[in-house]
Amino acid sequence: MKITVADVEHVARLARLELSSGEKELFAGQMGAILGYAEKLKELNTDGIVPTSHAVPMENAFRADAVQPSIGLEKALANAPERAGSFFAVPKVIE
Repeated sequence: MKITVADVEHVARLARLELSSGEKELFAGQMGAILGYAEKLKELNTDGIVPTSHAVPMENAFRADAVQPSIGLEKALANAPERAGSFFAVPKVIE
């Protein structure tokens, strides 16, 4: 797919970028090369390959869910810089 300077100008306008004419030409070539490489990848025979396959075996690293007692209010707030009753006290960030 050929990327034109007009395509680059359109994308730059959407991204609110101001580009020089040299940058527009440069990016048109670079974007065209990227899309050309993506087109080349379409030539690969992927029949029989599962879309989520990996080169090495993968395992889920998550632990099983288990019900456990909570740490409790006092322990949770023990290192709080400031407390407001049973809550963390934080500075106001919205006027």
